[in-house]
Order: sequence, then C-alpha cells, then structure tokens
Amino acid sequence: MSTVELTKDNFDEIVSGNDFVLINFWATWCGPCKRFAPIFARSSDKHEDLVFAKVETDSEPELSAAFQIQSVPTLMIVRDNIAVFSQPGALPPAALEDVIGQVRGLDMDQVRASVAESQQSERAE
Repeated sequence: MSTVELTKDNFDEIVSGNDFVLINFWATWCGPCKRFAPIFARSSDKHEDLVFAKVETDSEPELSAAFQIQSVPTLMIVRDNIAVFSQPGALPPAALEDVIGQVRGLDMDQVRASVAESQQSERAE
C-alpha cells in the first residue's frame, strides 16, 4: 500500500476516518528522512490494514506546529483518534515492526481511561 500525503485539508478526514494511522513527519532536505522513507514504505506493504501517511513539514507548517514537531523524521501513531506514540529519529526496520506490534497490543479502553483521568486532573489543577 502506498503512503498517503497528509495536508491540513485532509488530515482530519484521514486520521478520524481510520483506526490506526502511522504518520511520518519528514522534510525533503533531511538525510535521515530519506533513509527512513523506504523502511516506512516497506512496512506499509506488510501492514495493508493500517494507514501509512506522511507530512512534509516545510509544506505543512501548521500541522508540524500543531503536533510540536521539532525534529525530523518524527514518527507518530494515532490509534482510535488518540496519539499513542511519537518519537523523533529514523527507526530501523525491526524497531518499527516492534512499535507497530506494541501499538496493536494496546488495550484502548485502558488508554482512553488514562487519557480521561489525565484530562480530569489537569482541569482540577
């Protein structure tokens, strides 16, 4: 499966419309981004049930700012509309597969409860 280009115009539709989205924040001038791109693409071929998307940070500064992207590449995973993973740096293939496996194994009811608890405690402060 090929990766989807995310823009401010299609971001909400793609992320909200899918249960599991891997987002690669990258830049054309970034050497590590260029090395990570084929790893990301090969993983998308292995996991056809997941959405693999990319955001070119120079073309989409609003998205980069919204997610506080400070270095590229940064991999973010959104599951059930909750960002459950975000890490800067190019991952080797085995590490990417491990992260995907860990995110697949998350108990999303527990994640949602944790997010709600965190939001409630922030409001109380």
